[in-house]
This record gives sequence, C-alpha cells and structure tokens, in this order.
Amino acid sequence: MPDRPRIGIISFAHMHAFRYLNVLLSLPDIEIIGIADDDAERGQQVAAKAGVPYLESEEALLEEADGVIVTTENIRHREKVLRAAQAGVDVMCEKPLATTMADGREMINACRESGVQLMTAFPCRFAAAFVEAQRMIAAGQLGRVLAINATNRGRNPGGWFVQPELSGGGTVLDHTVHMVDLMRLVTGQEPATVYAEVDTVYNPELEVEDCGLLSIEFTDGCIAALDCSWSRPPHYPVWGDATMTVIGERGSVAVDLFREHLDYYNNNDRSYTWASYGKSPDDGLVRAFVHSVRSGEPVPVTGEDGLRAMEVALAAYKSVEQGGPVVLPLPQ
Repeated sequence: MPDRPRIGIISFAHMHAFRYLNVLLSLPDIEIIGIADDDAERGQQVAAKAGVPYLESEEALLEEADGVIVTTENIRHREKVLRAAQAGVDVMCEKPLATTMADGREMINACRESGVQLMTAFPCRFAAAFVEAQRMIAAGQLGRVLAINATNRGRNPGGWFVQPELSGGGTVLDHTVHMVDLMRLVTGQEPATVYAEVDTVYNPELEVEDCGLLSIEFTDGCIAALDCSWSRPPHYPVWGDATMTVIGERGSVAVDLFREHLDYYNNNDRSYTWASYGKSPDDGLVRAFVHSVRSGEPVPVTGEDGLRAMEVALAAYKSVEQGGPVVLPLPQ
C-alpha cells in the first residue's frame, strides 16, 4: 500500500477533470504522476498550466500510477477502465459508468478479476447538505421514506455531450444517475419500475433529449419523481441545481446541494454569478478515492453503484420506446 500514492488523469474531455485536478493539486501527500489525453494539444496545455507532466501514452501513465481518474467521453469509459484493470491500477470513472449494461458489467468484472478498485464519480454524495440529510434519515428522524421529489437541471453543456455517438444519450443519461444514486442511499432500496417522458424542447436542433421527467417506484413502495434537464439558460448565474425533498412517515427534509453561495456582481463585465463557499463535494470525492488507493480500503462508491444508477437512465429510454413503465432489473 503506497504511503504516497501516484495518481494520474486520463483525458480532459469532461469538464469535471479540471475540478478533480484542482483537488489533487491541493493534496500534499500524493504524487500527480501526470496527464494522458487522446487530444495531445489539450492534454499538453492543461499539464503545462498545472505544472504536472504530460505523458505521450496511457501505457506510460499506467506503468507508473497507483490510481487513475478517467474523464473521457462516456462512450470511451469502458476502453479506459479495462486498460487500467489490465495494468493493475485502481480507477475512478466519471459518471455515467458506461452507456450499456453489458459494458458496465464488463468493467466491474474486469476490475474484480484484476484485484483493483473501481469507483464511480458521484460527488453529490459528499455535499454537506446531503451528508446531513442522510444522517437524519439514517437516525430515523423521518421514519420510513415514502416519497422523493428531485431535480437536476443544468445548462446544455454542448460539445460531445450532445453527440450521441460519444455521449450515449442526452440529459437523462447525464443527470439521472446523480440523483438516483442519492435516492438509493436514503431509501436503502433499489428502483423497481421506471416510467419516463423525454423530449428536446429547449434546443430543438439537438440529436439528443434536453429534458426528462422520470417516475420511479422502489422495492419498498417509495415513489420518486425526477426532473433531469438542460433547462438553465446560458447566462444563468450557476451551471444548474441538484435538489431533493424527502418525505417520510414522521417528517420531511428539503436538500439543496448548492445553496451555499454568495451573489456576485462583477461591474467589469456586468455579470451576475453565484460564488460557492464551503467545502466542494469534489474535494470529498477525490480524497475518498486517494484514501482507498493508499489504504486498500474499499471505495465508498462502487462500480455496482454506478451500474444501478445508470440502469434507471437506460430504463427511462426503454420506457419512452415502449410507451409505458419498465420493470427492473434490465437484462445484463
């Protein structure tokens, strides 16, 4: 078990990679072994700005690393995770874990057979508001959870996110997984049926959906509604939201993961934004991964967690195709 784990990042295709790198740069007890990127110009620019090595190939990175963070386009998650597993390197994979159930299961099995850890990047678990809400629910303050109303509404990210051959889907795949993961935690149950309505409303030119409404029933009868959309306008003061209202037998709690902010007005460019304060959820996520790499302790968010959340998004697409509810689990 390395006292000073060597961590690398594969690809800066996903914007979350920049946030994860900033956390790594703040950690004194690791070595950032470097960056590898299929887009060499992008990788070199990021590496030079951050003052970390750029490696010409993933193979060179994996030869030296104890753990890697994969932040490629969704469709390439499988390829990169399998390569890390073959090299015997622990890996944290950006969400969604994959774009098909078969790919996700193959990734999980490959990591298990190679004896490496596979963690799904679900930073919302580490948001202070959710941690407190989960503590209250686990302590029984709400009683049995009866219903959940959740939102994850953001801006249209553009780029490869709206290219189905690279993303595997639109806002349903992009945003459903975060909130379903939290729902699984607060209920302690698995989704049993999924019904969905999706459309392309805010950006009609897109090849993927930009809005979705999901109705989910869990194995214990809890019902949940989720608005997962790219409905925030380009000049909205923050990228989006992540909220949950959890209703129990004895009470309810409203959770807003990004409520901690200041209103920031910039006279120079006449902009208005929200400036977050408090500890970033990404900080807790990356620190947890590094801790598992160092200690060998199980990662707190597994590949199986990623698969179960992804399954709901895929079931939503199937629901639209069939025009009715879909029973889980889906065929592997």
